[in-house]
Amino acid sequence: MQLTFLEPLLDRRGPWATVYFDPTQNYESGVNRRQLIIRDACRTLEEEGADPATVQAVREALADITPQQDPAGRVIFAAGGEVALSHRLSRRPQSPIACWAPLPRLTPLLELAGQDPLCLVAYIDRTGADFELRGAAGPKDVGSVEGRQSPVHRTAAGDWSQRHFQLKVENTWEHNAGEIAEALASAFEESGAELVVLVGDVRERPAVLERLPEAVREVTVATEHGGRAPGSSSPALEEAIEQARREHAHRRVEKALDRFRAGRSDTGSPPDAVEGVPALVEAAQEHRIDTLLIRSDGPELAAETWVGAAPDQVAVRRTDAQTLGEGDPVAVRADDALLRAAAATAADVLFVPPADGDGADVPTGGLGALLRWTHEPSAA
Repeated sequence: MQLTFLEPLLDRRGPWATVYFDPTQNYESGVNRRQLIIRDACRTLEEEGADPATVQAVREALADITPQQDPAGRVIFAAGGEVALSHRLSRRPQSPIACWAPLPRLTPLLELAGQDPLCLVAYIDRTGADFELRGAAGPKDVGSVEGRQSPVHRTAAGDWSQRHFQLKVENTWEHNAGEIAEALASAFEESGAELVVLVGDVRERPAVLERLPEAVREVTVATEHGGRAPGSSSPALEEAIEQARREHAHRRVEKALDRFRAGRSDTGSPPDAVEGVPALVEAAQEHRIDTLLIRSDGPELAAETWVGAAPDQVAVRRTDAQTLGEGDPVAVRADDALLRAAAATAADVLFVPPADGDGADVPTGGLGALLRWTHEPSAA
């Protein structure tokens, strides 16, 4: 999961109000019940010390959230009397979360906003394609391409003129496949998608696939459901797209865990992976975290760390934070401090499965990282 959307939270001083809100919870009981839920969240913020202006900003933002527009709800981050970020969730919170803390409460976002990859869906026919981006914010139209419009249909076999016409049809198909592949590759790069799903014409799909750049082709899957024509969407198509996203996310996590296990192995070389709060804090200070791994049941997520105003001002001890240039550091949860640091340096974040019965799952303590570079041991 890329955290670039958290940029509005990085340069603003706290404390922060964080509320994860499900507008469908007891919504059928009427407006009064909904208002009670909002009131309870705001009361929690007040009891934890939130200022009136920030509480009011949160109250107004929550009142605007509806099941129709946000069926799984939203998370609200507010400070200094303003909502700095309102982000759509892809999964409903099991229970309301409201807190007032020095840093935004970020870890629940990994599970509730989902780490299903951004997916570029290409709806293809023999004349062109429409592109749609699928993510936590819902479907988004990201353009289209039109190829040659004629001739695109075969005729029955017959005389030379008919065979010549069929050859021109073949040439049109080939030309359009190349046009679609080129536009699709550009849309993939510009959108930041991690996965492509090809939908539509059974003949055009493989023709487009073989013309894609290798890097795009490797993350492209096709489905036989649906098409480009209006009204061709179906539950089967929606399930195929979501299944492709889930499988891609699973493979990505497994690949990262394999790299992590290999990277932390005792080979005598500097490790490519680290785990535990002290090692991660050091990597965060030096902007070396490439991929932060978080296991939700890890005991070290709530470990105390100390932070300053800058995301890389994070330390295990208060005195260490002061040596980084922060005169008045504050104590925070380790997961929130590391997530803020990861977002500030464009690191990736992966939510990994809980530990199994024999405790063999990684990372130990629930926090680990793949590194951008390692420190070479100094010569003796």
